[in-house]
Amino acid sequence: MEELYVIGTGNAMVTRCYNTCYVLRKGEEFFLVDCGGGNTIMKKLEDMQIPLAHIHHIFITHEHCDHTVGFIWLFRLLASKMKTGKLTEPVFVYAHEELLPSLEIMCRMTIQKKLCDLIGKQIFLIPLKNGDQKEILGQTVTFFDIESTKAKQFGFTTTLSNGRKLSFTGDEPYHDCNYAYVKDSDWLFHEAFCLYEDREQFKPYEKHHSTVKDACELAERMHISNLVLWHTEDTTDISTRKERYLAEGKPYFSGNLFVPDDGERIPLV
Repeated sequence: MEELYVIGTGNAMVTRCYNTCYVLRKGEEFFLVDCGGGNTIMKKLEDMQIPLAHIHHIFITHEHCDHTVGFIWLFRLLASKMKTGKLTEPVFVYAHEELLPSLEIMCRMTIQKKLCDLIGKQIFLIPLKNGDQKEILGQTVTFFDIESTKAKQFGFTTTLSNGRKLSFTGDEPYHDCNYAYVKDSDWLFHEAFCLYEDREQFKPYEKHHSTVKDACELAERMHISNLVLWHTEDTTDISTRKERYLAEGKPYFSGNLFVPDDGERIPLV
């Protein structure tokens, strides 16, 4: 059975939680999705007891700094351990084909050459096109272009080992162009920038985001069984975020609703 490890739950500008990123765990192996915006990713992995030696697949959704900058630090850490022989197995980094050159340039501009020379030897940058399929954690993962109007961004869908379907639509609202990928999903990971009642304060629609109410109404229409909401603001009281978001969302969604905190683990049953 797979398990979701929630590393961070916040949007780009949060200070009271980490930027949204997570891993899927199956057995002793981990699939990391996004890296957040700084070297906090390294402490987060330690705190959640996610060993570097068991991360062999990393997916970066898009170019924004709250998803990519943490990768630079993680690359440096992985490459350093590879160089000293502490890590011996390869790591595969997936991103859409327009993003990978930028990731490599950022690494080469900020990290020692001897570590960057591991690109193509032990750290492999794998370009993705819309609809590409890769084998990750023993399952087929299908990547798709969410057709963002801000920056090119990919999500993915996969079937878990228990036969249930999981879909992730990145950090923007679900778009109908992805219906073929998301339909019949048992699990949907979706952004919710703020409460609907706070929309005038946070203006999510101007930022191409949605509210808790919007996401829950979408999941209900799509007959989703389990909905995970994150990529939120944190300027309201984050200690009550879970309670407040669940209270707004439950009247609009009849399935299981999750509003995780940083560091939470959720069995994908």
